[in-house]
Amino acid sequence: MKNHHYKIAVQWTGNQGTGTSGYRDYERSHTISAQNKVLIEGSSDPAFRGDRKKYNPEEMFLSSLSSCHMLWYLHFCSEAGIVVTEYTDEATGIMEETTSGSGHFTEATLHPKVTVAEESMVEKAQQLHHKANEFCFIANSVNFQVKHIPTTLFK
Repeated sequence: MKNHHYKIAVQWTGNQGTGTSGYRDYERSHTISAQNKVLIEGSSDPAFRGDRKKYNPEEMFLSSLSSCHMLWYLHFCSEAGIVVTEYTDEATGIMEETTSGSGHFTEATLHPKVTVAEESMVEKAQQLHHKANEFCFIANSVNFQVKHIPTTLFK
């Protein structure tokens, strides 16, 4: 078994001079960074007093599921001789907030739209979404099913 280690830095940038002296007295703004990578500006969801112009943890979580699936999918297509020329996904997710104020995701659905080079590749390209889901590190780390509604076209 092989271990992979990751390191990021999260820094709160929302102190407006009085720290967390009151629930409405601070911004939820923060930055996410890793060595030699572009800085990501984050906040909480607007429902929790966040800045709607910045990514929130829930969006980042959903984007992790989507991009992990995409990367495995492209890998398996490459191995199978399927030439993918375009890939987009409009992933959706549902987070349930409990009465205590905590919450958890109950569902995520990926909607990958894939274009392949030849019509003969469409069927196998559709099937490989299942294999990508089985291998996706992020999907394997959640306690709910990640659903897929793929569309495959050819040009």
